[in-house]
Amino acid sequence: MHLPTGASFVTQSSEPMPPAPRILVVDDEARLRHSLRLLLEREGRQVDDCATGGEAVAALSRQHYDLVLLDLRLPDMTGLQVMDRLKSQLSSVTVIVVSADDVIDSAIGALRRGAYDFVRKPYQPEELLNTVDNALQRRALEQSHALISARLEQSEQLHRYLVDHSPDIIYTVNEEGQFTYLNPTVVAMLGYPNQELIGHHYSSILHEEDRERARYAFCERRTGERASRNVELRLKRRAGSGEPEGADLLTMALSATGVYVEQRVGAPKRRFLFSYGVARDITERKRAEERISFQAYHDLLTQLPNRALFKDRLSVALTQAHRSGRLVAVLFIDLDRFKLINDSLGHAEGDELLKGVAGRLQSCVRRSDTLARLGGDEFTILLPDLSDPQDAALISQKVIDELRRPLTVGGQEVRATASIGIALYPNDGSEAESLVKHADIAMYHVKTAGKNDYAFFSPEMNTAFRQKLTLETELRRALDRGELELWYQPQVSVSRRQVVGMEALIRWRHPEQGVLVPMTFIPVAEEAGLIARISDWVLEQSCLQLAQWRGEGFDYLRMSVNLSPRDFDKPDVRERVLAALQRHRVPPQGLEIEITETLMMREAESVADAVKRLRDSGVRVCIDDFGMRFAVFGYLRKYSVTTLKIDQSFVRDLTAAQPYSPIIKAIVGIAEGFHLHLIAEGVENQLQRDVLLRLGCDEMQGHLFGPALEASQARALLSGDLAQGISG
Repeated sequence: MHLPTGASFVTQSSEPMPPAPRILVVDDEARLRHSLRLLLEREGRQVDDCATGGEAVAALSRQHYDLVLLDLRLPDMTGLQVMDRLKSQLSSVTVIVVSADDVIDSAIGALRRGAYDFVRKPYQPEELLNTVDNALQRRALEQSHALISARLEQSEQLHRYLVDHSPDIIYTVNEEGQFTYLNPTVVAMLGYPNQELIGHHYSSILHEEDRERARYAFCERRTGERASRNVELRLKRRAGSGEPEGADLLTMALSATGVYVEQRVGAPKRRFLFSYGVARDITERKRAEERISFQAYHDLLTQLPNRALFKDRLSVALTQAHRSGRLVAVLFIDLDRFKLINDSLGHAEGDELLKGVAGRLQSCVRRSDTLARLGGDEFTILLPDLSDPQDAALISQKVIDELRRPLTVGGQEVRATASIGIALYPNDGSEAESLVKHADIAMYHVKTAGKNDYAFFSPEMNTAFRQKLTLETELRRALDRGELELWYQPQVSVSRRQVVGMEALIRWRHPEQGVLVPMTFIPVAEEAGLIARISDWVLEQSCLQLAQWRGEGFDYLRMSVNLSPRDFDKPDVRERVLAALQRHRVPPQGLEIEITETLMMREAESVADAVKRLRDSGVRVCIDDFGMRFAVFGYLRKYSVTTLKIDQSFVRDLTAAQPYSPIIKAIVGIAEGFHLHLIAEGVENQLQRDVLLRLGCDEMQGHLFGPALEASQARALLSGDLAQGISG
């Protein structure tokens, strides 16, 4: 480097080498502190650590550190409080905040207190190392600059050197706002040669929207405490300066003061000469604040507004609608079968599907509307300023039509359908919470009615929703009070004239409504997360009953138990089944688990593996309602099942007018081809029995042989005469 006079300014060889950087890690997680020490202790760096804010304050009071890695959440105080206590020392210490705190105000507060950067946990080691290296490099430059400043303090010529080499833009303007001096930093920062700006008004490099705010800041006449400090303005880069697109503006913090000269005696006390100012580049800090703000109010996967921003915009729309008398609609959208797709294709492909759906939904709304992702597969749309409810219906139908087109996910086509609930202001609610809630209720009504449709909220839906919540509460109480029962329907071999099995069917003896069948409460149990507890109870009671009957001499008897598809979402389904068998000393082949064709259609390897492990343990597995989905035939090779149960709808079609079924004949052939056991359900009369027997199905169940019975009645049936059902 050379001074303006040409004199050389170099570091003397007699000066000692700068000491190794000293780093302080402040975090309450011991393992994280240890890993950071290992990561940072290189090239002679000295790393200390502490676990609390108090220890950090004490360490910084007795020892100088070049860099502090500071967590915001500490046991005794926050990282911001640590920075406040050490405010006077922060000018000589670089602070990097490393925290999992997702509160936007904390992050912005740290940056405004002088933090160099904010690194969010979890982070990549390379990211942290780059940030630390940049901070230490900047610290070294600042220390070097400080050393130079001390040496050049007494010299006006050397003072000029400091001005010319300042990292900030230093300028003077005259009374008309024209530049009279600019240091060379303006060239590097904005791309303007000095001579191009000298004599020109400061507004030539100012963003048009900031002119009013800059009016008194740039041409500041005040001095001392009243002078402008850190006024944020945007300055324009010179066109063609080679900066990437979107970087044509820099955000600067401008501080300025008036410069005066004292007058002779008898004249005014002082005369204004010019305004002197310093503009510091805070673009990166502002971008960091904007990034943190965006993350706080947007979904990171789809980049859509999140729940917080959606409710904020909805509240504003409701206020405007109250004044204008217009309508506001809230659409609550839930993807159908998303969990099945997610489990089948994988979570990465599930995320890709969500992004694709977000794009499709965005194409259906107006610029004034708000599309948000609440989480999972749930989206909401805010439609403000409507004149007719049918406008919301048109958008809903547009969404359904748009989703009919297949999406390409993971190299294959996927069709995503959606259930949509609509709530309108003011009819369905006057507050944001009630509108979202009622749209949600309407969406669940669509789910129950068959999915892939939309519906407007009505008070009757709210009543049904409350009834469902009441039923869920009563079901939890029923589990604790022992109100659930198992009834048993016989499965008979017509050729042997013998009961060969029992299907365990759950019933709820409700204290007010009487005996309830499964379809009344099992869907509620699945939604409420109670199904695993119910399934465990069914396994326990059915194995206990089977052990009792086998002990009475019916050792050939098998027990069929229905498990929910939700049970196969858990990895321990095999262990739960075997534990119940072992507790009651029932051989595995005495139990048959019935699964649905829907479960087989998932294509999830975890389901196939669970079924295989059950079969390898000796437990029988039956496909219930077989034949309702013909595509399932291809899965028989994949799933190690033992039994096919012919769906009762095919049996019901057997009449005197049509005493034959090619579908049943085909299923019998499939069972024979795969060497599978076969049973038919829903046998109500002798004609159906005879046709099934003639087609090759020997085992049956249905009201012809006996309905579902309580345990004592089923026991009597085991010892009774089956002649009526067998021979008519």
